[in-house]
This record gives sequence, C-alpha cells and structure tokens, in this order.
Amino acid sequence: MGRSAKKAILSGCSPAFLVSALFLSASVFAAQPAMAAYCNSRPEPGLDWSECTKKSLMLQASELEGANLFGTDFSMTDLSDSNLTSANLEKAHLVRAWLSGARAERANFARVEAYRSNFVNIVANGASFASAELQRADFSGAQLTGANFEKAELSRTHFKGAVLTGTRFSFANLSRADLSGTTFEGPLVFDQAFLFLTRIEGLDLSSAKGLEQAQIDLACGNDKTKLPAGLIAPSSWPCASD
Repeated sequence: MGRSAKKAILSGCSPAFLVSALFLSASVFAAQPAMAAYCNSRPEPGLDWSECTKKSLMLQASELEGANLFGTDFSMTDLSDSNLTSANLEKAHLVRAWLSGARAERANFARVEAYRSNFVNIVANGASFASAELQRADFSGAQLTGANFEKAELSRTHFKGAVLTGTRFSFANLSRADLSGTTFEGPLVFDQAFLFLTRIEGLDLSSAKGLEQAQIDLACGNDKTKLPAGLIAPSSWPCASD
C-alpha cells in the first residue's frame, strides 16, 4: 500500500481510533525491552523463563526449583546437576540437551521435545513425561519412581540401571527401547504400550499391569524374564542383537 493510500485511510479515522492505535503501538514497543530483561535474568528458584531462548548455553548446577520453563528452548544446553525440582518444563525444547545428574522430582516434562537428550542419573521421582518426544534419549541410572511416561515416544531410549518402581508406560511407544538391567519394586504399567523389540531380558514382570500376549510376542526377553500369569515366552526369544 502506498503512502498516499495510507494517508487517505488515516484521514477518515476518528480521533479516538487514532489514539487507541498509537497507544497499542507504544505498548508493543515497550514490551520488547521488558521481554528481553525477563529472558536475560540469572538462574534462580521460581523464575519465569517461559518461551525464552536458552540454546547452546552452559547452565550446569543452576538453581531452577519451581521455575516456569514452559516452552523454553534449551536445545543443546547443558543443565547437568541443576535443581529442577517441581519446575514446569511443559513443551520445552530439550533436543540434545544435558540433564545428567539433575534433580527434577515432581517436575513437569509433559510434551517436551527431547530427542537424543542425556538424562543419565537424573533424579525425577514423581515427574511427568506424558506425551513427551524422547526418542534415543538416555535415562541410564535414572531414578524414576512413580514417573509418568503415558503416551510418550520412547523408541530406542535407554533405561539401563534405572529405578522404575511404579513407573507408568500406558500407551507409550517403547519400540527398541532398552529396559534390561532396570530395578523396581511393585508393578509397572504397560497397558496399550507398543513393545516392538523392546529389551526386557532378565526382568521380573510377573506383577506388571496391562501386559498382553500380543505385546510380549513383539518384545525381546530371555529365559530369565518372568511374565504375568497366563502369558508365555514366544519361540522367537532370545532376540538377535540389534
């Protein structure tokens, strides 16, 4: 639109409309530096970094307990050994991020994008990873008692040595995930989980909930795998190395 056309349109507007438009424009410009300050604040408990960009940063051992990190972009950022207890990371971007050794009990990781991320030895008891994208993530040695992975994408994810007491995998995609070597007391929940080539060698799943024969037929166990009553090991066990 040319300058003369814009001038003609504005000349036909009422004074009240012009005042409102100028006020709105001023508000938008004023909000931009405020947003910059909000995203540039130093790590501290309870801060609000929602939807900020924090990519490729070294933020090890940050104190972020109870922080609002909704939608924050932490791609390739090092958050190892940080305190994320009760933090809200829903829909955060954690692609190739490091959270090894972090404390994240009762944290909310629902709907995060965390492909190939490092969660080794994280303490995330009671945390929610519902509907999270966690393909090829590493949870080796993690403490995940009471954690919720409902509807999570967990293909090729490693859980070796993790504590999974009471962990829920309802409707999760665990294709080619490795659960061998995990420890738990009480039942795990697998109702409607997809277990294509999921490694369950040596696990005592006799108390597991939601397991059906069709899931077991797809999984990879061995002669040490214990199954719930009524389920039998398929002839394809043990699976070839992947």
